[in-house]
Amino acid sequence: MTAPVGEPIRTVVHLVRHGEVHNPDGVLYGRLPGYELSDLGRRMAQVVADHLVDHDITRVVASPLARAQDTARPIAESHGLEIVTDDRVTEAENHFTGLNVAGGQGIFRQPRLYPLMLNPFKPSWGEPYAHVAARMTAAIDDARRAVHGHEAVIVSHQLPIWTARNALTGRRLWHDPRKRQCTLASLTSLTYADDELESVAYSEPAGSLLHLVHGKAVGA
Repeated sequence: MTAPVGEPIRTVVHLVRHGEVHNPDGVLYGRLPGYELSDLGRRMAQVVADHLVDHDITRVVASPLARAQDTARPIAESHGLEIVTDDRVTEAENHFTGLNVAGGQGIFRQPRLYPLMLNPFKPSWGEPYAHVAARMTAAIDDARRAVHGHEAVIVSHQLPIWTARNALTGRRLWHDPRKRQCTLASLTSLTYADDELESVAYSEPAGSLLHLVHGKAVGA
């Protein structure tokens, strides 16, 4: 990607949320090991890889969690790249991890958990949004510098991606989780002109598969 003389050099970092996870028990899996993509999730990952096949991608980064690695693999393979694993783009810590929060057994039905919900602005039930934003934006900056003038992919999770987007666009970090614009296998594409964020675009390459998702994705 060569810019005309005097024009800024543009770099793109795509934040990709992983595909659907096999989670028949509705466990909030968070950072638990062993939660891999479902068959549908693997289809989603391939759709994203096909969508990005003609892009100038020179680096693929992924969270260490299996679902992110599974989603990153076809993207990396289609560009002849190795996956760079980065702990900074992993899922947020959550004290509810391992609990069954589906099928009428949601968090709000368990009074013993109420003390963990006293401060939604931090939040009190897990890793502070400010910490998530700091680690994610640092990873994004490193990826941007590594591919200067080209494109990078970072496969991460819903909360870290949404928190990074809020931080980069100057929005408050606390939010209603139900209103995140970051569905399964979606792309949040950050375009930089030299070192300045120029635009943020959102797309859903696997949107035609979302109606096949079995229940609500838990743990993102």
